[in-house]
Amino acid sequence: MSPDPRGEITLLLQQVASGDRVAADRLADAVYAELRRIARRLMAHERRDHTLQPTVIAGEAYVNLVEQRDRNWQNRAQFFAVAAQAMRRLLVDYGRRRRALKRGAPLQRIESDVPGDDLSEAYDEMLAISEALDRLSAIDPRQVRIVELRYFGGLTEEETAEVLGISTRTVKRDWTVARSWLHAELSRR
Repeated sequence: MSPDPRGEITLLLQQVASGDRVAADRLADAVYAELRRIARRLMAHERRDHTLQPTVIAGEAYVNLVEQRDRNWQNRAQFFAVAAQAMRRLLVDYGRRRRALKRGAPLQRIESDVPGDDLSEAYDEMLAISEALDRLSAIDPRQVRIVELRYFGGLTEEETAEVLGISTRTVKRDWTVARSWLHAELSRR
Protein backbone atom coordinates (compact mmCIF):
# COMPACT_ATOMS: atom_id res chain seq x y z
CA MET A 1 0.00 0.00 0.00
CA SER A 2 1.48 3.33 -1.00
CA PRO A 3 2.08 5.84 1.79
CA ASP A 4 0.00 8.97 2.28
CA PRO A 5 2.66 11.22 3.81
CA ARG A 6 0.65 14.44 3.63
CA GLY A 7 -2.52 12.79 4.92
CA GLU A 8 -4.33 13.72 1.71
CA ILE A 9 -6.53 10.61 1.68
CA THR A 10 -7.41 11.00 5.35
CA LEU A 11 -8.39 14.64 4.75
CA LEU A 12 -10.48 13.68 1.70
CA LEU A 13 -12.22 10.94 3.72
CA GLN A 14 -13.19 13.48 6.36
CA GLN A 15 -14.48 15.90 3.72
CA VAL A 16 -16.52 13.16 2.02
CA ALA A 17 -18.01 12.15 5.38
CA SER A 18 -19.23 15.73 5.78
CA GLY A 19 -20.97 15.57 2.38
CA ASP A 20 -18.42 17.23 0.08
CA ARG A 21 -19.13 15.82 -3.43
CA VAL A 22 -16.03 17.42 -4.98
CA ALA A 23 -13.90 15.67 -2.37
CA ALA A 24 -15.64 12.38 -3.27
CA ASP A 25 -14.44 12.73 -6.87
CA ARG A 26 -10.90 13.56 -5.73
CA LEU A 27 -10.98 10.65 -3.28
CA ALA A 28 -12.00 8.25 -6.05
CA ASP A 29 -8.99 9.33 -8.09
CA ALA A 30 -6.70 8.98 -5.07
CA VAL A 31 -7.82 5.50 -3.91
CA TYR A 32 -9.12 3.65 -6.95
CA ALA A 33 -5.82 2.08 -8.03
CA GLU A 34 -5.27 0.71 -4.52
CA LEU A 35 -8.85 -0.61 -4.35
CA ARG A 36 -8.34 -2.44 -7.66
CA ARG A 37 -5.08 -3.91 -6.30
CA ILE A 38 -6.92 -5.22 -3.22
CA ALA A 39 -9.69 -6.61 -5.45
CA ARG A 40 -7.12 -8.35 -7.70
CA ARG A 41 -5.53 -9.85 -4.57
CA LEU A 42 -8.90 -11.19 -3.46
CA MET A 43 -9.69 -12.46 -6.94
CA ALA A 44 -6.39 -14.36 -7.06
CA HIS A 45 -8.06 -16.87 -4.71
CA GLU A 46 -11.04 -17.31 -7.02
CA ARG A 47 -11.53 -19.57 -10.01
CA ARG A 48 -10.08 -18.33 -13.32
CA ASP A 49 -13.39 -17.91 -15.16
CA HIS A 50 -15.05 -15.91 -12.39
CA THR A 51 -17.76 -13.65 -13.77
CA LEU A 52 -16.96 -10.76 -11.44
CA GLN A 53 -14.03 -8.53 -12.30
CA PRO A 54 -11.73 -6.69 -9.87
CA THR A 55 -12.81 -3.33 -11.27
CA VAL A 56 -16.48 -4.10 -10.56
CA ILE A 57 -15.72 -5.30 -7.02
CA ALA A 58 -13.55 -2.23 -6.31
CA GLY A 59 -16.22 0.10 -7.67
CA GLU A 60 -19.02 -1.52 -5.70
CA ALA A 61 -17.02 -1.39 -2.48
CA TYR A 62 -16.06 2.26 -3.07
CA VAL A 63 -19.65 3.35 -3.64
CA ASN A 64 -20.84 1.45 -0.54
CA LEU A 65 -18.14 3.03 1.64
CA VAL A 66 -18.51 6.59 0.38
CA GLU A 67 -22.27 6.47 0.93
CA GLN A 68 -21.72 5.79 4.65
CA ARG A 69 -22.33 9.34 5.88
CA ASP A 70 -22.17 8.45 9.57
CA ARG A 71 -18.74 6.81 9.21
CA ASN A 72 -15.92 8.52 11.09
CA TRP A 73 -12.85 7.63 9.02
CA GLN A 74 -9.73 7.68 11.16
CA ASN A 75 -7.20 7.34 8.35
CA ARG A 76 -6.44 5.78 4.98
CA ALA A 77 -5.37 2.44 6.49
CA GLN A 78 -8.76 2.07 8.16
CA PHE A 79 -10.51 2.95 4.89
CA PHE A 80 -8.60 0.31 2.92
CA ALA A 81 -9.14 -2.25 5.68
CA VAL A 82 -12.89 -1.69 5.63
CA ALA A 83 -12.82 -1.75 1.82
CA ALA A 84 -11.07 -5.15 1.81
CA GLN A 85 -13.65 -6.49 4.25
CA ALA A 86 -16.49 -5.16 2.06
CA MET A 87 -14.99 -6.77 -1.04
CA ARG A 88 -14.62 -10.12 0.72
CA ARG A 89 -18.28 -9.93 1.73
CA LEU A 90 -19.28 -9.19 -1.87
CA LEU A 91 -17.43 -12.29 -3.05
CA VAL A 92 -18.90 -14.47 -0.28
CA ASP A 93 -22.43 -13.22 -1.04
CA TYR A 94 -21.85 -13.89 -4.73
CA GLY A 95 -20.65 -17.42 -3.92
CA ARG A 96 -23.70 -18.06 -1.74
CA ARG A 97 -26.03 -16.93 -4.54
CA ARG A 98 -24.23 -19.24 -6.97
CA ARG A 99 -24.49 -22.11 -4.48
CA ALA A 100 -28.23 -21.43 -4.11
CA LEU A 101 -28.56 -21.63 -7.89
CA LYS A 102 -26.75 -24.94 -7.84
CA ARG A 103 -29.10 -26.32 -5.17
CA GLY A 104 -32.23 -25.56 -7.14
CA ALA A 105 -33.30 -22.09 -6.13
CA PRO A 106 -36.10 -20.92 -8.44
CA LEU A 107 -33.71 -19.21 -10.84
CA GLN A 108 -32.27 -20.28 -14.16
CA ARG A 109 -29.81 -23.16 -13.86
CA ILE A 110 -26.25 -22.31 -14.81
CA GLU A 111 -24.02 -25.00 -16.23
CA SER A 112 -20.26 -24.93 -15.86
CA ASP A 113 -17.94 -25.84 -18.73
CA VAL A 114 -15.06 -26.63 -16.40
CA PRO A 115 -14.60 -30.42 -16.04
CA GLY A 116 -15.26 -31.63 -12.50
CA ASP A 117 -16.49 -28.19 -11.54
CA ASP A 118 -19.92 -28.62 -9.97
CA LEU A 119 -20.39 -24.88 -10.03
CA SER A 120 -17.00 -24.68 -8.69
CA GLU A 121 -14.91 -26.03 -5.94
CA ALA A 122 -13.52 -22.51 -5.67
CA TYR A 123 -16.88 -21.25 -4.36
CA ASP A 124 -16.96 -24.05 -1.81
CA GLU A 125 -13.42 -23.20 -0.72
CA MET A 126 -14.23 -19.50 -0.43
CA LEU A 127 -17.33 -20.27 1.62
CA ALA A 128 -15.34 -22.70 3.80
CA ILE A 129 -12.84 -19.94 4.55
CA SER A 130 -15.67 -17.54 5.36
CA GLU A 131 -17.34 -20.08 7.64
CA ALA A 132 -14.01 -20.82 9.35
CA LEU A 133 -13.53 -17.09 9.93
CA ASP A 134 -17.04 -16.95 11.43
CA ARG A 135 -16.10 -19.76 13.85
CA LEU A 136 -12.82 -18.04 14.71
CA SER A 137 -14.76 -14.83 15.37
CA ALA A 138 -16.59 -16.59 18.20
CA ILE A 139 -13.22 -17.42 19.75
CA ASP A 140 -11.20 -14.28 18.98
CA PRO A 141 -12.73 -11.50 16.84
CA ARG A 142 -9.45 -9.55 16.81
CA GLN A 143 -7.69 -12.44 15.07
CA VAL A 144 -10.36 -12.39 12.36
CA ARG A 145 -9.82 -8.66 11.85
CA ILE A 146 -6.09 -9.27 11.57
CA VAL A 147 -6.65 -11.97 8.93
CA GLU A 148 -8.97 -9.65 7.00
CA LEU A 149 -6.52 -6.77 7.14
CA ARG A 150 -3.34 -8.72 6.43
CA TYR A 151 -4.52 -11.45 4.06
CA PHE A 152 -7.41 -9.86 2.23
CA GLY A 153 -6.48 -6.20 2.58
CA GLY A 154 -2.74 -6.57 2.09
CA LEU A 155 -1.94 -4.28 5.02
CA THR A 156 1.45 -4.54 6.66
CA GLU A 157 1.80 -5.54 10.30
CA GLU A 158 2.39 -1.89 11.17
CA GLU A 159 -0.69 -0.68 9.28
CA THR A 160 -2.79 -3.42 10.85
CA ALA A 161 -1.57 -2.41 14.31
CA GLU A 162 -2.46 1.22 13.56
CA VAL A 163 -5.99 0.36 12.37
CA LEU A 164 -6.69 -1.86 15.38
CA GLY A 165 -4.92 0.31 17.94
CA ILE A 166 -2.67 -2.51 19.15
CA SER A 167 1.07 -3.17 19.07
CA THR A 168 2.86 -4.63 16.08
CA ARG A 169 4.05 -7.44 18.33
CA THR A 170 0.43 -8.36 19.14
CA VAL A 171 -0.41 -8.35 15.44
CA LYS A 172 2.49 -10.71 14.70
CA ARG A 173 1.48 -13.10 17.48
CA ASP A 174 -2.24 -13.11 16.60
CA TRP A 175 -1.47 -13.43 12.87
CA THR A 176 0.62 -16.55 13.54
CA VAL A 177 -2.03 -18.10 15.80
CA ALA A 178 -4.90 -17.28 13.41
CA ARG A 179 -3.11 -18.76 10.39
CA SER A 180 -2.36 -21.96 12.31
CA TRP A 181 -5.95 -22.22 13.54
CA LEU A 182 -7.38 -21.63 10.06
CA HIS A 183 -5.01 -24.15 8.50
CA ALA A 184 -6.11 -26.79 11.02
CA GLU A 185 -9.82 -25.96 10.46
CA LEU A 186 -9.57 -26.09 6.70
CA SER A 187 -7.47 -29.27 6.76
CA ARG A 188 -10.31 -31.05 8.59
CA ARG A 189 -12.59 -30.37 5.60
